[in-house]
Amino acid sequence: MGIFDFLTGEFIDVIHWTDDTRDTMVWRFEREDHEIKYGAKLTVREGQSAVFVHEGQLADVFTPGLYMLETNNMPVLTTLQHWDHGFKSPFKSEIYFVDTTRFNGLKWGTKNPIMLRDPEFGPTRIRAFGTYSVRVAEPGKFLTEIVGTDGEFTMDEISFQVRNIIVQAFSRIIAASKIPVLDMAANTADLGKMIATEISGVVAEYGLVIPEFYIENISLPPAVEAVLDKRTSMGIVGNLDNYMKFNAAEAMGAEGSAMAASMGAGMGAGMGMAMAGGMQAGPWGAMGAAPAAPAAVAPPPPPPPAEHVWHIAEAGATKGPFSKAAMGRMATSGDLTRDTHVWTAGQDGWKRAEDVMELAQLFTILPPPPPGA
Repeated sequence: MGIFDFLTGEFIDVIHWTDDTRDTMVWRFEREDHEIKYGAKLTVREGQSAVFVHEGQLADVFTPGLYMLETNNMPVLTTLQHWDHGFKSPFKSEIYFVDTTRFNGLKWGTKNPIMLRDPEFGPTRIRAFGTYSVRVAEPGKFLTEIVGTDGEFTMDEISFQVRNIIVQAFSRIIAASKIPVLDMAANTADLGKMIATEISGVVAEYGLVIPEFYIENISLPPAVEAVLDKRTSMGIVGNLDNYMKFNAAEAMGAEGSAMAASMGAGMGAGMGMAMAGGMQAGPWGAMGAAPAAPAAVAPPPPPPPAEHVWHIAEAGATKGPFSKAAMGRMATSGDLTRDTHVWTAGQDGWKRAEDVMELAQLFTILPPPPPGA
């Protein structure tokens, strides 16, 4: 067996890479002493590129396909090796497989608030976050600029740098745009395109592209948002004076309903007494009395003055309304004292019962405390 037959049987014939990690960007094909058989088969799948590095120099870059590693397929490496056409010995090179598919769902965000001058609020701070995707566009440049000799390079190793580039571009663009904070949500698509264009020039130096970039949210500090919520509430209320008058009118309407119910009960009792007197008149009437001669019709009496009704504050709650007669009974039973706080329509705030002239009389008819009490 000749030396070339020995070499033909000793070294690997097929070079390929399959990845199931979903975050590996570059993987180095491991071979002892990095010896690759001349004439071996190289398989590069869709979404991959294979980069040959020979003695520290970038040689050939292979796109998806099946290749025979021969001089006609490796022009750069052939030149570096100074091969003759009849030489078929193993060669020492490092092969790096590069994933050229998109890495999606990567997150970015402002670590610290960004200061800017808002046209409406003045100097303020904002935070923002979102997602983006990245893809290797130039495997050779990416390998020389970022990966170096790393045998397995993952997305996590470069995501921090890309995030810093994004945040720097976002801060510069958002400050120069002079878009009001309240209008930024309506302009996130345009802002995203501007930022993607800005960072594309920077990441292109690494051999990368940013196919997608999204701004998910732009927010103010919590304290500013709380003040903004109050301002929104005032806008919903509208004219504050009219709002206060409306609330007062509703309160007076509830008190008027209670007063009308109390007056209705008094009028019903009066009508009942008048009917009882008529039934006892005699045999010609309801009880047999002869009808009396018609008398001059007297004018109806004027309506009685509206009686005040009172509300009582007790243990943080409001009771009532109560008529003055009911208040008198409560004063007799001790449920109403001089220090009880009361209120009626037209009164300026709550007052102690003894400070209200109309109720102070209820306490003057009570006997004074007994001697020795």
